[in-house]
Amino acid sequence: MKMKLLVLVSAAFLLSTGAFAQGLHLGLKGGVNIFKVDGKSFNNEFKFGYNLGAFAELNFNSQWGLQPELLWNQTNYRTGNDFNAVYPGGVNDVKGKLNYLSIPVLLSYRPVKLLSIQAGPQFGILLNQDKNLLQNGKEAFRKGDFSLLAGAQLNLLKFKAGARYVIGLNDINDVGNSNKWKNQGFQVYIGVRII
Repeated sequence: MKMKLLVLVSAAFLLSTGAFAQGLHLGLKGGVNIFKVDGKSFNNEFKFGYNLGAFAELNFNSQWGLQPELLWNQTNYRTGNDFNAVYPGGVNDVKGKLNYLSIPVLLSYRPVKLLSIQAGPQFGILLNQDKNLLQNGKEAFRKGDFSLLAGAQLNLLKFKAGARYVIGLNDINDVGNSNKWKNQGFQVYIGVRII
């Protein structure tokens, strides 16, 4: 319920902000995630996934603006060899995927026209999860994720290329309280402004 409220408040804020923006642009983007689920019961290795979605640019002036996005994000993980010891009934050394509908809202600062420095929150809604993590088929991950993002983006006419670091702030473990799990990693992307 809290996640739905945050998404609605963010959407209302973005729509009202758009009315006052000096420039509004829309575009599409896609790229690679290099993420991991951080926790002692998981392998401490980054795995490749994908991101795909749309972005808007709301420019207040030549230097400041907002860049809200709507993305499909994939996180791949592998449980450790001791997962069953930490969570009885858990499956050791299993690969899995988490697919999120992510809504980052980034403050964008352009010291020069070619470069944007961006930072802000990201709200994520879990779309699916593998059921083979626990032997009883119970869902292991919470439905919502909250992260902070920071990175840089190159602005080449209509084209965008960027990289950012994503760090999860909330515990996505829905199995027990013995271990905190958090998403973290890097995103690399390219995009094109359509409007």
